[in-house]
Amino acid sequence: MVHAQEITTARLVLVPLRVEHADEMADVLSDPALHTYIGGSPDDPGALRARYRRMTAGAPDPAVSWCNWVLRLRDEGHLAGTVQATVGPAADGGEGLVAEIAWVVGTPWQGRGLAAEAARGLVGWLAGQRDVAGVIAHVHPDHLASAAVATAAGLAPTDEWQDGEVKWARKLER
Repeated sequence: MVHAQEITTARLVLVPLRVEHADEMADVLSDPALHTYIGGSPDDPGALRARYRRMTAGAPDPAVSWCNWVLRLRDEGHLAGTVQATVGPAADGGEGLVAEIAWVVGTPWQGRGLAAEAARGLVGWLAGQRDVAGVIAHVHPDHLASAAVATAAGLAPTDEWQDGEVKWARKLER
């Protein structure tokens, strides 16, 4: 079992998610454009609190860890996005655990390299976790910014697709 811990990068502190983050994060994630590639629409604070309660309660499967962080800007003090890792057994039955990661940065903070910095910090942290042997992400083929984030985190596109998205992967050195 892997548990989210605080991760510090040059400009960010990745803070383990708490339900109390929902009100500020509802503002951060309020732009409908953030859902262009993932579908859905922004949650209001109440819906986000309920979602964060489910997320912080943990995965129903004891073999899976849900690790979620909010991105706090170190110099500015406010939240700017999230990263997450769902860590569990490899789907192909391979050795070790695989972390499926995702990221989102609120519209006002995009274009500053924050998602790439957060993803690199997250992958570095995952590399230090016992038994985590690989990292994957699923990126919409038209989402060039997310492809750049995946590349910055050391992931490479594969020939595999899932729900219209390309699987990106990185094996972690042991």
